[in-house]
Amino acid sequence: MTRVAARGTAAAAPRSADVARLAGVSRKTVSRVLNNEPYVSDEVRRRVLEAAEELGYRLNHAARALASGRSRSIGVVALGTAGYGTASLLVGIERAVRDAGYALRMVNTVDGEPDGIAGAVTSLLEQGVDGIVVSEPIVEGEVRVGVDVPLLFLGAPPAFTSAQTLTVGVGAYDLARAATEHLLDLGHTTVHHLAGPGQWYASKDRIEGWRAALAARGAHEPPALEGDWSPESGYAAGRELAADGSVTAVFAAGDEMAIGLIHALREAGRRVPEDISVVGFDGNPVFAYVTPPLTTVRQPFDEAAREGIRLLVHAIETPDTDLPPASELPVELVLRGSTAPPPSRPDL
Repeated sequence: MTRVAARGTAAAAPRSADVARLAGVSRKTVSRVLNNEPYVSDEVRRRVLEAAEELGYRLNHAARALASGRSRSIGVVALGTAGYGTASLLVGIERAVRDAGYALRMVNTVDGEPDGIAGAVTSLLEQGVDGIVVSEPIVEGEVRVGVDVPLLFLGAPPAFTSAQTLTVGVGAYDLARAATEHLLDLGHTTVHHLAGPGQWYASKDRIEGWRAALAARGAHEPPALEGDWSPESGYAAGRELAADGSVTAVFAAGDEMAIGLIHALREAGRRVPEDISVVGFDGNPVFAYVTPPLTTVRQPFDEAAREGIRLLVHAIETPDTDLPPASELPVELVLRGSTAPPPSRPDL
């Protein structure tokens, strides 16, 4: 006799006891593995994870929240912009938070004003998040909000007083220095700089890296120009630099500014890279397909997000222990067609 299940019914969802039985371990061990706790051997961890995957077991985060007193959520404060760098870092944060088993709650600020940041943090605290990531590039002065959860700052110095404050940079100083050193290594006697907006911490880090590279080589430091990350501001700077026949190399603090800069140089009859070399910053893959393909430094967005969330989760889940040592972020120079040795006879 064949039994037919009634319409609308389904097999019972697997439980942790089922995972324990299949893996040949106790339910406590299953809990330790799925909560990513220490003191479990690699072999046992592998068996439990394979059993959970085979059974289609999903950890009940709501039950975990009730048991632990935590919401299993992490809040993010970010500047509301569609720029490649900001958006790429947010994608990396979302992926790292999800991989850590937390939910993501995000609040965007409009213009980066401190009051906007304070309001965003307050909103996240009211939602009961376990920790907060501040991926806000413009923080002016101390933000007066009492924060009783760990705070992670990505790419900017701390501006809050909190239970625990963590800072993970995205390596902008080292990347800017590498970009400048590349141009000096090619034989350029100095490197001009098109900076980002002065109130952005990302701009300050890149300027400092540029200056350090010039100083280490004893090279003259030309006055830096300031843009606003847009191709239009790069174009305006390019028109100014094109009029100076001594300019042979430019490091732009953003890829989009670099593209506008190159367009202006070429309009003025200055060839890139034959007359002037240009290096960008961010690593936007789109600019591998412009003419000439843009040499740039790639920001390690995913790596910075993973490292930051790793430390934040550690602070949330084991607040009474020391933080693990931080990992070094990679410095990657992406060589393409916009850089070359200086002309043998620059037009002085």
